[in-house]
Amino acid sequence: MGLWTLLEGFLLLANALAILNEDRFLTPRGWSFSEVSSNGGAKTLKGQIIGLIYAAQYLRVPLIVLNSVTILVKLVSG
Repeated sequence: MGLWTLLEGFLLLANALAILNEDRFLTPRGWSFSEVSSNGGAKTLKGQIIGLIYAAQYLRVPLIVLNSVTILVKLVSG
């Protein structure tokens, strides 16, 4: 497993976190940002994971660029 494969794996994970819908998926399971921030649980593991999800959702445009670069590299290198 090379460095490129590892970077692709992290990119896929970031894509998976970025497409999670708060209303349909996160809120019914108690994983909304407002619930965690109101309870003061931002330092817990659950709060850190929710923060990671929201960070990935906030950075959608850079994810689109990274996905495009990855596709171009795959097309060129075979």
